[in-house]
Amino acid sequence: MAAQRLWFDVGWLFAMGAELGSGRRAYCTSQAFAEVLRLPSKQLTKLVFPLQELERHFVPGSRPDLHLKIFNPSLDDIARAESVFTASSRNRIEYLSSAVRLDHAPDLRRPEGHTKKMNFFKVGKYFTLVDMPGYGYRAPEDFVDMVETYLKERKNLMRTFLLVDSVVGIQKTDNIAIEMCEEFALPYVMVLTKIDKSSKGNLLKQVLQIQKFVDTKTQGCFPQLFPVSAVTYSGIHLLRCFIANITGNLD
Repeated sequence: MAAQRLWFDVGWLFAMGAELGSGRRAYCTSQAFAEVLRLPSKQLTKLVFPLQELERHFVPGSRPDLHLKIFNPSLDDIARAESVFTASSRNRIEYLSSAVRLDHAPDLRRPEGHTKKMNFFKVGKYFTLVDMPGYGYRAPEDFVDMVETYLKERKNLMRTFLLVDSVVGIQKTDNIAIEMCEEFALPYVMVLTKIDKSSKGNLLKQVLQIQKFVDTKTQGCFPQLFPVSAVTYSGIHLLRCFIANITGNLD
């Protein structure tokens, strides 16, 4: 896989250290999601629950188990989770710091090694999102040492997310992150990116192959896949809701 970048672009590994706050906040439906709720049923399903929309394309009676009900929030749950990710004067979402060396990472004891920047983003008072340098053929030589140290030492790490390019599926370089998560017994999630760039047939094929891989080759991976698109925003609301839930910010 090519070198990775931030957010929902190509495949990358990001870790979320939940710097959880104890306060509670009032939830409100964001304006953007309020518009989503007014969409016709089929469009809403495609945007919010892309796996459900994909499932209907399988031949009746031969539908695979895509574990759609493991995390199956209501639209109200998703609307409440949106407020966690909506910046306001009371809920600031801000760039916190960059660590050029691992010993610059906040609250990390006895770090070893160094690599390119890790970027820390504080989401309100509730958790910190850590974007880690990409893996792949352009990764820094000390990438593995740096990431291993971080994953081993970070005691409040809630979940690690592995983003896989849905156009090409799991590549050899993805296995670097997968093997690392499995070796350290870390809970992780596979997020399938760029679903807007793949044909329906290829996307179905990749979903089936990746789901089979997760079911048969992993132990620490969350069974349900999260397909997303940064272009159409498909799947993003559901993924945000999942993050809000695992960090304890969704009642």
